[in-house]
Amino acid sequence: MQPTTEILARIRGNSLANKDEIFTRLYRYMLRPDIYFVAYQNLYANNGAATKGVNNDTADGFSEAKIANIIRKLSADSYRPTPVRRSHIAKKGNPKKKRPLGIPTFTDKLVQEALRMILEAVYEPVFLPVSHGFRPGKSCHTALKSVKLEFNGARWFVEGDIKGCFDNISHEVLIGFIRNKIKDARLIKLIYRFLKAGYLEDWKYHMTYSGCPQGGVVSPILANIYLHELDKFVMRLKAEYDTYSREPVTTEYRLLSNEVQMLSYYIGRAEGAERERLLTEYRAKRKLMLKTPCTAQTGKCIKYVRYADDFIIAVKGSKADCQRIKGRLSEFIAQSLKMELSDEKTLITHSGQRARFLGYDVRVRRSGLVRRGGPGHKTKRTLNGVCELSVPFHDKIHDVSFVKGVAEQKKDGTLFPVHRVSLLHLTDLEIISVYNAELRGICNYYGMAGDFYKLCYLGYLMEYSCLKTLAAKHKSSISKIKAKFKDGKGRWGVPYETKAGSKRRYFVKYAECKGAANPTDIVSDAAFVHRYSRTTLEERLKAHVCELCGATDSESYEIHHVNKVKNLKGKYKWEIAMIAKHRKTLVVCKKCHYAIHHP
Repeated sequence: MQPTTEILARIRGNSLANKDEIFTRLYRYMLRPDIYFVAYQNLYANNGAATKGVNNDTADGFSEAKIANIIRKLSADSYRPTPVRRSHIAKKGNPKKKRPLGIPTFTDKLVQEALRMILEAVYEPVFLPVSHGFRPGKSCHTALKSVKLEFNGARWFVEGDIKGCFDNISHEVLIGFIRNKIKDARLIKLIYRFLKAGYLEDWKYHMTYSGCPQGGVVSPILANIYLHELDKFVMRLKAEYDTYSREPVTTEYRLLSNEVQMLSYYIGRAEGAERERLLTEYRAKRKLMLKTPCTAQTGKCIKYVRYADDFIIAVKGSKADCQRIKGRLSEFIAQSLKMELSDEKTLITHSGQRARFLGYDVRVRRSGLVRRGGPGHKTKRTLNGVCELSVPFHDKIHDVSFVKGVAEQKKDGTLFPVHRVSLLHLTDLEIISVYNAELRGICNYYGMAGDFYKLCYLGYLMEYSCLKTLAAKHKSSISKIKAKFKDGKGRWGVPYETKAGSKRRYFVKYAECKGAANPTDIVSDAAFVHRYSRTTLEERLKAHVCELCGATDSESYEIHHVNKVKNLKGKYKWEIAMIAKHRKTLVVCKKCHYAIHHP
């Protein structure tokens, strides 16, 4: 039997070749066992794999029997998604505000992951390049790179904000959009059941009338399918609005440029006093040319970038044009998407001011500064009209420092580092590792900023907060802690032992984080890598051998799953086996699995 991943790759190719193709009979791929092995492979390593929904169902206990039970229910049309468990988590940068998170059972996650793989094969080639959220090979950084490259010369920004986007997605409108592409009643019915599954909050059931639960595996692609209509509308708006001038360069600049070229020609052929006169005239004309506007402002155009429900539009045109664009957007979102564009948060900002997008400040520089560069090392206005990304240090980074408890503010407004009581119970190595991870994450994310150097101050706050935390733990002083952990080369770090010998974990420098691998980037789409027809987990389960006792005659074999290998103490035989294999999963017989949970 051909692996389902190869079939989905072929569907993806067909969708890419013909973006208007209609797909039918996709539900049958939900009834193939191998897709659930791939789904489990994609899910079990996540931190949320061991998080319980409304029951005790987690990644632990996965087996061939579980897959057979899922397929039997799907085949008989008796599968009913379980309501999600609603939890509330603090928003990043603003812990006072909370957003709802829906946590499904692991069985529902498996079915949703299989469904996501099918929908992604159909829709991923159709989605436009302007969309960057929750897509393979795209991330916050790809969206920001697009902004940096495409927003040069913009005069205005329109910052888009849809009120409660994920919570207000209309189920009927979404299903209507899906029906335009997929003609499979059973698949659409399954999607509808997930949307209408409801949620439990404080063990009280609530029905869902709209929205996709944040935390659901299939929710991101459903949101992208919904907002893909917004992308298409903006592209139609762009086609109507964009007009290009027949004279892209101003007349004044073109005449000066011609004079400079003529003078350059004669200078190469002149000598003596005549050459000096021509050079003086050339320098004066060249200086005047560098002060004269080059690009004609008669043309208009729109550039648009979206990440999930955050979008920003750059406009080369007037403020009145921006008002009309905002009005058209508001009308489309209200009528076609059944949502509301926030008037208060959808701002029209002059590009000389700073607009906020994905945690960065965005602006277009207007600078007459000239630099040498390019062929011939001629002087150029390299910064004029260039889009710049910068670190919002005084609100975002300050807030991070306060939220994490790294710094406090004095009466004069300056910050000073403090120790973190919440980390005092950790080992020295764990304390420095926490600080390194946090500093790397922030510096890595803001590595594209033109003023990255500002994070040097954050590095100072983090380092001395770490030293104060270690000093408080050992009831010592910063100077003594530094002397204790100094390596003799001017740096300090916590020593630790490994099989290869003694090593030292240094406190990371902020500049070292800039070139590190970006954690927000998605390298590839695991669902469509089908070099092997079977996943490792599938081969291990189908071998029918207990990896703990070696039994080959058990009625069934299950996967024992742990959230983190490092939390195992090596007290029991199964812990020793998992530590030795350095795996979060262990294929065991039913008897051994019962013994693990009931020692």
